[in-house]
Amino acid sequence: MHFSGCLCALLVALVYQVSGMDTVIGLYGETIEVPCNNGAPKPKDLFMTKWKYDDGDLLTQLKDQDASVIATDKYKDRVSMAENSSLLIAAATLKDEKTFTCMVVAGADISEYPVKLLIHKAPTGVEITALATELEIGKPTQLGQCSTSDANPAASITWFKNKKPLVADGKGIIISSKVKVDEVTGLTTTSSILQYTAEKGDTAALFTCGALNTLSSPVSFTVTYPTERISLHVISKGPLMEGANVTLKCKADGNPPPTSFNFHILGKVVKVENSDSYTVTDVTRESTGEYKCSIIDNAKMEDSKNITINYLDMSLSPSGKVMKSFGEGLALTLQTHASGELKVSWTKDNGKLDSRPTFDKLTYSDSGKYEVVVTMGPLIKKASFELVVEGVPVIRRVAKRRGEDGQHKVLTCEAEGSPKPTVAWSVNGTSADESPYVNGKITHKLTIVPTVNLTVVCTVSNELGQDTRTINVSTLFEEVRMDKQGQPWLQVEHKTMACERHRAKRVSESLSQWRLLSGRTAHNKDWIGANGTASSTCKPCA
Repeated sequence: MHFSGCLCALLVALVYQVSGMDTVIGLYGETIEVPCNNGAPKPKDLFMTKWKYDDGDLLTQLKDQDASVIATDKYKDRVSMAENSSLLIAAATLKDEKTFTCMVVAGADISEYPVKLLIHKAPTGVEITALATELEIGKPTQLGQCSTSDANPAASITWFKNKKPLVADGKGIIISSKVKVDEVTGLTTTSSILQYTAEKGDTAALFTCGALNTLSSPVSFTVTYPTERISLHVISKGPLMEGANVTLKCKADGNPPPTSFNFHILGKVVKVENSDSYTVTDVTRESTGEYKCSIIDNAKMEDSKNITINYLDMSLSPSGKVMKSFGEGLALTLQTHASGELKVSWTKDNGKLDSRPTFDKLTYSDSGKYEVVVTMGPLIKKASFELVVEGVPVIRRVAKRRGEDGQHKVLTCEAEGSPKPTVAWSVNGTSADESPYVNGKITHKLTIVPTVNLTVVCTVSNELGQDTRTINVSTLFEEVRMDKQGQPWLQVEHKTMACERHRAKRVSESLSQWRLLSGRTAHNKDWIGANGTASSTCKPCA
């Protein structure tokens, strides 16, 4: 008691100073540090530090001694002093929102540093409840209620659509909020109700609400609106052609869409319930025309499509396997009937032809498989026939030549005919060679070494008849002798040289006679001239 009295007397004698108030924000349920003199270093002549609040003292600390708790109320077990003289309050609650004062006695001065303590708490969660079952376009509907609890200060709720904040406009967006305070904890619960007028684009929209940095789970709604337009769609697995199945599908833009429709099939109305489709099976060219669909309870809301069933008819004459004789004609007839423009192409033995074939006078080269392809868009039809041109074989040429080594002869027999002719020779040869049978033509070569002069016969035959030709073949010795006798240029040269020698002799004799008779009468001159002329003619050369 004596010490306390002296201390009080001492304090009265000191200079008393009060600083401006600071504010500290602490978190609910945490230990809060309230700084003394804003955390400034302790004065060197410090005597005592004491913390107090409006309802009493909390603790004191003398220089170089431990702090002593002097509080007797709710702070008795919750307060302590830090090394830097800060006040530590454990398990903070909203009831700790008050002004705490740090009093410092140093030398002859007493200084007080008041600190206002605020307690904040983030909301424990955000959720949307009381969700609307659906939204109807143009009709204001309470979309839901967003709530967040256990907050201080009271949380402010924001609504979002597709992550963009919604701003109340008093018409399509109306937001009303309220705050409730818990009587025990003092914490608040905030709720916000969104009244929203939906649009057609809100069908896939995501709505959320948030407070501070906390967002609710997104929610979406079924947006209902009446049908304003329908459309008819034609569905087919392939081109619209005869024999195909065609499905008509009626689509409406309402939500939910209509479940029953009327389909107008070439003037006939077919009612379809619990489906938006109708299939027309095995269509024909007579199925071409206008098709419609409409809503059962509103016949004026309809859509239509003109459908054309494509068709392609084709016939080719002749067909199959056609047998004709060489030199005959063949009439080729192609008839087509189609719903559009056609393209026609021809092939022979898989090779493309530049134009339609004609057969005025058949030859063996006309034989083959002919195919015509008629197309109209995706539609394709084909027809074909196989032409076989037959004829009695005919030998076109027989020939002979000496072999390259001069020791044998090669005989050639060229023939035409169909079926393929067989070639036979009247003599045997050392080797035979037959060309490929192409376009009714065949060439056969036979190599022989004749020892006597021969007449060789070539015979070609098939099931329709035969033909023969002969060729004379001499021996190789005879040909050599005939070659020597048959060099006319050598004979002419010999005769020319003899003629020149004879002429020179006659001219010399005529000149001698003319000198002897130079003095005779004119008729002698004529004679001399006649003889001279005659002498200039080399009769032996004739």
